[in-house]
Amino acid sequence: MLIPHAACSADGCRERLAALRLPHLERLLAAMEPAQFEAGDERTLSMPHERVLARECGLQAPDGLLPFAAWEAMQGGTDTGGRAWAWVTPCHWQVGADHVFMHHPQELDLDAAESQALLAALQPYFEQDGLQLAYEAPTRWLASGPLFGQVPCASLDRVVGRVIDDWMPRGDAGKPLRRLQQEMQMLLYTHPVNEERTAGGQLPVNSFWVSGNGTLPAGHAIAPPPGLRITHYLRDAALRQDWAAWASGWQQIDEQECARLRQAADAGQPVAISLCGERQARTWRSTGGAWRRLAAAFSRRRAADWLGEL
Repeated sequence: MLIPHAACSADGCRERLAALRLPHLERLLAAMEPAQFEAGDERTLSMPHERVLARECGLQAPDGLLPFAAWEAMQGGTDTGGRAWAWVTPCHWQVGADHVFMHHPQELDLDAAESQALLAALQPYFEQDGLQLAYEAPTRWLASGPLFGQVPCASLDRVVGRVIDDWMPRGDAGKPLRRLQQEMQMLLYTHPVNEERTAGGQLPVNSFWVSGNGTLPAGHAIAPPPGLRITHYLRDAALRQDWAAWASGWQQIDEQECARLRQAADAGQPVAISLCGERQARTWRSTGGAWRRLAAAFSRRRAADWLGEL
């Protein structure tokens, strides 16, 4: 089980974390052996949970070039053809005097018709740069082209609800993408969809973000690892910095998911759990040893201590 956004350094998160009681998680970790450790900091382009998922799926690529868009497209039956792919997220940038802030894409409440109309307007300009753009969902488009295999890009989870200046595509390699973002801002400013949204009190779509980009290795297996489960209880709450909802999500994970894993481990089944924060991630795996379970009955470290290190 992979748990993204298990902790972060925000003050609100720290306050809720100190009060969390996660007895099933604590007993589970006490009865397991620490395994892999994903070191990093809050400046990596790829999030710790993305690095763990890439490791478990056998995807090896530099920071900011983990090819999850290609991987998911292949799982859905798309012939990725050894090309570079990416997710393109239509979004709203709030431009201030000295910084640019990205709103959560869900705040747009974008419907399919609006999204497809905006995509149709942007598509010719993407094609001029050798990039193909296709609709997948209102706040997720699928794109392909050589550029997406050359420019390391920050995970969407790094930038939602934050100032994005330091996360923009970097260096000479990122110039074409930065230029395209600037051009599309000008195009979108007067688009009829945005004029209607603004008149109705909704946020306009005034830019896009690229993530999940990279090239899938030739011959890579399509299926994810057997039994892999990723919990999403915490993500939106963390990105919105709604720490009450985040703490509630953790209680749900503890009472349902962690309790289920404990039962499986007690029955002798192999289980693993990865806790992933904004800097690093830790993985524990069951050993099946009776001595370990016995030791766990007498000694446990508080879950908040583990989570505080992520």
